[in-house]
Amino acid sequence: MAGAKLVLLTLCYLLYPIFGLENITLSSSLTANYKNLSSWLSPSGDFAFGFQKLKNTNLFLLAIWFDQIPEKTIIWSANGDNATQEGSRLELTAKGLVLTDPNGVLLWKTEIDQTENVSHAAILNTGNLVLVSNYSSFNLWESFKNPTDTILPSQILESETSLYSRLTETDFSRGRFELYFDNGDLKLAPLAWPTKSRYPYYFSSGTSANGSNSGNKLVFEDIFIVKADGLTAQLQWVTQESVASVAGNYYRATLDYNGVLTKYVYPRGSVGDRSWSIAQYIPLDICTSIFNNYGSGACGYNSYCSMINGRPNCTCPPGYSFMDGNNLFGGCKPNFPLGCGVEDESEKMEELYEIKELPNVNWPLGDYERLEPYSEAECRTSCLQDCSCAVAIYGTLCWKKRLPLGNGRVEMGASKALVKIRKGAPLDYPGPICTNKKQGKCSILIGSLASSVVFNGLLLIVVPLILFLKFKKKSNGVIQVSTFLETNLPMFSYQELEEATDNFKEELGRGSSAIVYKGNLKFGSSNVVAIKKLDKLTQEADREFRTEMKAIGRTCHKNLVRLVGFCEEGTGRLLVYEFMTNGTLANFLLGVPKPGWNTRAKIALEVAKGLVYLHEDCETPIIHCDIKPENILLDDCFTARISDFGLAKLLASNQSRTLTIIRGTRGYVAPEWFRNVAVTAKVDVYSYGVMLLEIICCRKNVPKRESEEGILTDWVCDSFMDGRVDDVVASDEEIVVDKDRLYRWVAIAILCIQEDPSKRPSMKMVLQMLEGYVEVPLPPRRLFSSSF
Repeated sequence: MAGAKLVLLTLCYLLYPIFGLENITLSSSLTANYKNLSSWLSPSGDFAFGFQKLKNTNLFLLAIWFDQIPEKTIIWSANGDNATQEGSRLELTAKGLVLTDPNGVLLWKTEIDQTENVSHAAILNTGNLVLVSNYSSFNLWESFKNPTDTILPSQILESETSLYSRLTETDFSRGRFELYFDNGDLKLAPLAWPTKSRYPYYFSSGTSANGSNSGNKLVFEDIFIVKADGLTAQLQWVTQESVASVAGNYYRATLDYNGVLTKYVYPRGSVGDRSWSIAQYIPLDICTSIFNNYGSGACGYNSYCSMINGRPNCTCPPGYSFMDGNNLFGGCKPNFPLGCGVEDESEKMEELYEIKELPNVNWPLGDYERLEPYSEAECRTSCLQDCSCAVAIYGTLCWKKRLPLGNGRVEMGASKALVKIRKGAPLDYPGPICTNKKQGKCSILIGSLASSVVFNGLLLIVVPLILFLKFKKKSNGVIQVSTFLETNLPMFSYQELEEATDNFKEELGRGSSAIVYKGNLKFGSSNVVAIKKLDKLTQEADREFRTEMKAIGRTCHKNLVRLVGFCEEGTGRLLVYEFMTNGTLANFLLGVPKPGWNTRAKIALEVAKGLVYLHEDCETPIIHCDIKPENILLDDCFTARISDFGLAKLLASNQSRTLTIIRGTRGYVAPEWFRNVAVTAKVDVYSYGVMLLEIICCRKNVPKRESEEGILTDWVCDSFMDGRVDDVVASDEEIVVDKDRLYRWVAIAILCIQEDPSKRPSMKMVLQMLEGYVEVPLPPRRLFSSSF
């Protein structure tokens, strides 16, 4: 019976290119447009092909979707890893489908035999997009043979084809799981994301070529495996509701972003508020099915997995929060400092930390110590006293674990997780408390706070006065009201700042258009500031002044320099900043003796956190455009603060790229600046990669004199590819012994400085790799074949 079904199904599949088509002719095109999203439809109207606007963004995906369902469920996409913007265009040519961005840059095309020409295209009633040959009736290309994360009834998944999950529910980038054939076995496996490298599989169909059930393709009817002899082997599904006929329902089988292969059903012609129902799924419990020494497991690192109504659910332990609130499978991070820092050396660990209990939760792998016989009280004390211990699992034995924690799951039984957290740490803890031996704590700019209170208190008086002056159009002492209203920052008069700097007496540094002076405000007890004064008021300098004020005036992050106020009076343009006592990172790195490796590593992480905030967490995303050590300042505690936003680009909240003239500093400028194309936040990633190598090696990327050493990035890349990473830090004993982090961080830096911006990681991914929450893929070189 199953064989007859397969013959009939295959016959229908072959006849679709001949009957019932609405052909799409050559030169037909579609354009991504917010107001008019046109598409190409199947004859039945069930499926559509075109641009789909992604939720909560202004980006578009070239996709196929169910068009008769209100939620327009996507079942195939062309450019999931590189969603495009409004104005992008798809055209059907004799050589296939071609997708270009608004500037005409190629984003994607169908791969077909270049000796053949396309006659026309069509969307079949099966949901299959086909390109038909000009010389015969066979298909040059089919979406069914190039699947993404979903297969449909009548679709055949060939043995050499895979399904990849998307990254999250709304991110269609290639994700963390793969469905594939392995010598006749159909398997599910997690991936060492963002690479395609597989970890050990967590599901197998048991149809290996070594046995009598060798399978070679997957067909969606009830979904079964076709064996080599033409017979069938049914997959062992977990059934959640009865499976009705395909005729009265829409069906799809999707490898979900959580790693579960799920068969969904939706009644045709339904009205009202409905959604897809889960009919069947594999495996039974993905939380416990994945059990690998490497990788994070079903959920991300430092989280634990539980099954709710057949779906995996990820939870953070007490004192931890999700790395990304929009991706609950992306892992968790502690909201407090772990370990024994300098500030802890005089305190008892029991006074700093406490244990929170999680019954029936386990991270079963990655133990670094087993203690027996041990009571629960002894286990708790041992973890509290151990700088490396993040969690202890107690049953009859005491198992101690350090971060990151993988394979977390709920396991009903006698064991419990004892999670170590910092006492009194708030939910959104900003980081380690820095202590200054002489002053008792890091200095806080009390003066700036006091001045802010004073000026905001006078806001109702000042604004009407300014408006009055503006409308009177007085020629002398004109104050520009626009900037004050846009930033809500305190305004200083030119005379106040002149007095604060003793007539601009002490110079701290200078750039191409501005000089920075040390100043002393007349408010509070800690009132030292840095005042940046435009040297000459040109149109370009004034534009940079306003950009810097708008950018930094809208931010609030511990790794960004804080703007205290400004002056915009006549030709005077001045910005008042916190004073950073330890100067620039550039001077720090070249100091004698060489600064300690742990301090440099801390600074590298802090700069990354600041950039993640600018790129992803600001209400108005900001591309800094000039990341370099000279623009990283260090406070009393050597905490890194990103500064100098004069060249920054402010994006709209839904914008990811922008066209602008070349910006930045020689040695840190990304290659795409020279191509007259739209740039993205990846230009900052490139600059950060260069700077990370400078932090590692304590030297400049581009030497000041040609007689000195060559370009740092070239030397490090060559040394890495030749397996000689130790050579770049040969004289630094402290970093040489930290080989694991050295190799990982050099690899991260090289990933950041790839020529193709689309291949560079985002700053959020860079931070996760630096912190060890995500595997670091090797830079793209055939010589290397594994990950760190």
